Amino acid sequence: MSNETETSKTFVAVDSIEYAENSIVSKTILKKPTGNITLFAFDKGEGLSEHTTPHDAMLQVLDGKAEITIGGKLNDLQAGQSIILPAKVPHAVKANEKFKMMLTMIKS
Repeated sequence: MSNETETSKTFVAVDSIEYAENSIVSKTILKKPTGNITLFAFDKGEGLSEHTTPHDAMLQVLDGKAEITIGGKLNDLQAGQSIILPAKVPHAVKANEKFKMMLTMIKS
């Protein structure tokens, strides 16, 4: 059985994933050969260390605030804001407080 969100049904992204103490929780919304949509919930102090991906992605903050570093430049985002993570450019994610995000990766 897939853990993807059921198609053709209304859902509220921010309410579709819960925080877990001292953890990062992820939930796949849609997974296709052309790209993925994934929800994440970061507890305060959690993060993803600097890494690169071969594909562009759009990060949307759904709840809270996040520090997103792209190519060495720090970006402070809050709920309602988005940023593009370019392919092959190092980026990192840090939760100075709890936050939720949706990541849409486009494969090329």
